Amino acid sequence: DSGCSKHMTGDHSRLKNFMKKFIGTVRFGNEHFGAIMGYRDYMIGDSVISRVYYVEGLEHNLFSVEQFCDSDLEVAFRKHSCYV
Repeated sequence: DSGCSKHMTGDHSRLKNFMKKFIGTVRFGNEHFGAIMGYRDYMIGDSVISRVYYVEGLEHNLFSVEQFCDSDLEVAFRKHSCYV
């Protein structure tokens, strides 16, 4: 668990109608910081994940289990996968 409190991605090409705008910074567990340069809905095939921050330089997608649950979605973990 990354302890991520908001959905984040370093790939703004998957964000629907993305417009780059500095929003603030995020601090990671290793004490590094990243610039939040906007947010939008993240497209995965026919599915949409709402309110995903674009963080410049982020090399992996980070998704918040709490944010999924607040959206009335269920999250299930298996040995090598996660289902929403």
